[in-house]
Amino acid sequence: MDQAEQLRNIVKKNQQSTRKARIYTVTSGKGGVGKSNAVVNFAVYMQKMGKKVIIFDADLGLANVEIMFGAIPKYNLSDLIYRGKTIKEIITSGPMDIGFISGGSGITGVNNLPKEQLKFLVRNLSELDELADIVLIDTGAGISDHVLEFVMASPEVLLLVTSEPSSLTDAYSLLKALHRNPEFRQAQTKIKVISNRVTSEEEGIGIYEKLNAVVGQFLKGNLEYLGMIPQDMAVEKAIRQQQPVSILYPEAKSSKAFEALTYNLLEGATIPLQEKRGIMQLFSRFIYRRS
Repeated sequence: MDQAEQLRNIVKKNQQSTRKARIYTVTSGKGGVGKSNAVVNFAVYMQKMGKKVIIFDADLGLANVEIMFGAIPKYNLSDLIYRGKTIKEIITSGPMDIGFISGGSGITGVNNLPKEQLKFLVRNLSELDELADIVLIDTGAGISDHVLEFVMASPEVLLLVTSEPSSLTDAYSLLKALHRNPEFRQAQTKIKVISNRVTSEEEGIGIYEKLNAVVGQFLKGNLEYLGMIPQDMAVEKAIRQQQPVSILYPEAKSSKAFEALTYNLLEGATIPLQEKRGIMQLFSRFIYRRS
């Protein structure tokens, strides 16, 4: 039995469990649009709604989530892969007992790992299905292969855009690269647009409609509109104090927006159990493409 077949057997064995975490991959076409800030604030409200949340910081080599939380992890993903730590040991507890896994440094991308390390990683990360109700994956910005792998593997993708022309252009570039990838299955991935730092609901809808129009015309695809997050100085104040705005300023207009968006995500159209992929199924994509 070759290594690829062994990896497939690991996936099949773990997929038999009916306990699967719901996965959201949060991404953007460019940096600086508030992606990591959105991740931590979604986590706060999901936790408030009774869900156990773990954030996987897949922006490897950077430390955006830990900075947002003002927490210094003792261990990170490198310690799991190279130094024998367990998945529970590398989960750092943030505010409100939200767990997060720091990508750390020394890893250029999950899809670049040797097969033995990948097999070890998949075995351990599959435990997240038992440890969390929801896993939020914070990708890097841009259209690198690493980002595209996570977006293609995730059943639900949250795409953050702003009104800046460069944000819309880069978001479209990401979607174009996604649709032109022969492994992308549009019917299996819901992409929901969040308009960030807008002055009104009308502006937020307008951003979505512009992006959705070009995606429909040139890529024959379709995006959903989740909602908007208003421009709010409270967000900048909270970031400087290394706390989520939803904790530091719960009455701020941005906090109320995050609360409403979280409710829409969790209480809106839900994915039937048989369609939930879970962590094991998400990472199986990295395995299958290596065989």
